[in-house]
Amino acid sequence: MRSGRRVIGTVATLVAALTLLASCTSEGDDGKSSGPFEKKAPAAKLVFAPEIGAVDVPPTTPVKITVADGELTEAAVANPEGAPLTGQLAEDKKSWTSAEVLGYGKAYTYTVKAKNSEGRVTEKTGAFNTLAPAATPRATINPGDGATVGVGMPVSVKFPEGGPEDKAAVEKALVVETSQPVEGSWAWISDNQVDWRPKEYWPANTQVTVNAKLYGLAYGGGAYGKSDLSTQFSIGRNQVVKINTPDHVMNVYRDGQLFAAYPSSNGDDNDPNLNTPNGTVIVMAKDPVGDFSNPRYGYTNVMKKWAVRISNHGEFIHENNDNAANIGKKNSSHGCVNLLEADAKAYFDSALIGDPVEVTGSRANYPTTSDVFDWLIPWGQWQSMSALN
Repeated sequence: MRSGRRVIGTVATLVAALTLLASCTSEGDDGKSSGPFEKKAPAAKLVFAPEIGAVDVPPTTPVKITVADGELTEAAVANPEGAPLTGQLAEDKKSWTSAEVLGYGKAYTYTVKAKNSEGRVTEKTGAFNTLAPAATPRATINPGDGATVGVGMPVSVKFPEGGPEDKAAVEKALVVETSQPVEGSWAWISDNQVDWRPKEYWPANTQVTVNAKLYGLAYGGGAYGKSDLSTQFSIGRNQVVKINTPDHVMNVYRDGQLFAAYPSSNGDDNDPNLNTPNGTVIVMAKDPVGDFSNPRYGYTNVMKKWAVRISNHGEFIHENNDNAANIGKKNSSHGCVNLLEADAKAYFDSALIGDPVEVTGSRANYPTTSDVFDWLIPWGQWQSMSALN
């Protein structure tokens, strides 16, 4: 009798064990038993930058979608018109990154799908909004693409009146690259203009590239850059004009050697208001015929040939055969450099915008109140005019 009870107890124990084992199993997606310790793969997890719901996103922010525990099967970002933002899916399909900048004041929509290792799909949609600036000032850059300029030519970036508040941020966005080493610096010559010039004249035949990454840049006061700027230009041969006013001659140097000497009549020595002022300026413009009428001094309809502007203060190098009796002998002009017609034509043909003109010997100095006065500023002072110093 005792032996029978032991058999019954053993059978009961076996039934309990089988029942426990059965309770630890589960049905898989295909309805089959998956075993006592097997788990489902985690769902693919999506991460968005900018985040869904983000507002006031800077338009230069890269858009990036990443996935963990899976791979992307669809990644699209659309602008308000439904046009897709261009981008690149990584080879491992773990991320998608935009390849173009965003627009101002726009809503962009995500449509994304990813699957995990078992093929289970995760879908997500959403949107973010870029900032809407109070203003987008348009800047300009000079020299322009393809120009060949003289060795004194500065690079100028100009903004609308008022200029950017955050001048340091603007400077950091400006890059000058040269085909040979050139030491130089940016300087704010006004609230709305920043110039770059070398410490010394440019080396002849230098190739220059300037990039201004201004789009999306915060200028301050709610203003942001309207667009990027760039230019590629060349420095020409080294030509420098040197005028010592009492000598009544204009000397032209090429690569440091005297190239031409032209008799001249410069500004009246006796009146500082009529002097051709001391200082280094540059050739700013050339006109085969210039209008030199000046009612203040009683003459109108005065047209002179081969006019080369060297300042906005009023000085030119030009033909004046009407003053031939004084050319080479006496300074009698109202500040311009008068040459005989043949000499004026020869110089006109040789000059490039940006060629330096160095004037000495006068009683007056050039004022730093009108373009272009970059070379009138000593180098140390020029460097101090950078917003980064």
